Amino acid sequence: MKNPGVTDFLKRSLDEDIGVGDITTLLTVNQSTESRAKVFSKVDMIIAGMPFFSEVFKIYDPSLSVKACKSEGQRIEKGETIATVSGKSASILSCERVSLNILQRLSGIATLTNRFVEAVKPFPVKITDTRKTTPGMRYLEKYAVRAGGGDNHRFGLYDGILIKENHIKASGGIKEAIRRAKKGGHHLLKIEIEVTTINELKEALKEDADVIMLDNMSGQEISEAVSITREQKKVLLEVSGGVNLKNVRSLAERGVDIISIGALTHSAPAVDISMIIE
Repeated sequence: MKNPGVTDFLKRSLDEDIGVGDITTLLTVNQSTESRAKVFSKVDMIIAGMPFFSEVFKIYDPSLSVKACKSEGQRIEKGETIATVSGKSASILSCERVSLNILQRLSGIATLTNRFVEAVKPFPVKITDTRKTTPGMRYLEKYAVRAGGGDNHRFGLYDGILIKENHIKASGGIKEAIRRAKKGGHHLLKIEIEVTTINELKEALKEDADVIMLDNMSGQEISEAVSITREQKKVLLEVSGGVNLKNVRSLAERGVDIISIGALTHSAPAVDISMIIE
């Protein structure tokens, strides 16, 4: 793994948990004892986060050996072994909770993402995340979305133009906001704008937005928006707001290109994974 920010995050996570020392392990486990621990799933799931799981052990004790038994994005059934960790027992125990927290969290995101991806097959629509991520964990969480078969939206405020409701209000309207973005941005930057009504959609189309986000529109409005847009020009249409597993397929059926779902990262339940010394 070659992301310095992620390595720093993992180091801080270890420091948060261990502090000046793992008191229980220091008092009960001989520092020379070695063991092999098995990591296994207690539920059906999609695995994500093994590189970060392994890195936790590497940071704390480079002598530890982590062997992955499953590939990233692979579907795993309850009871299957995910990985083994071998080496000093004390080191394994000190890293157990941090490594599992990360693996459980990311696998939960991948598992939920995969449920959405499966729900919209065979429609040619992308399921994407948003910026509604856990502070400090965005890189990891967006990685997990990809492992689950989804796609990433912009990573941050710096790598994509997305004009939202408050930008529109602050700049004086859709027309002015798009024109300012075009004037200040370079030719490689696409301009996306959020609209909430059909009239706003028409205005965004008139100003040649590249991507239009249909925010919290009804199914009927989305169908009308798709019809209007396809008649005029090739513009990517994104649906966002209120998307869940019950309605995502009906949204895909209406012909949109992208469905962005904040819940992939802000509401995905962690899956249940355990580690046991054999």
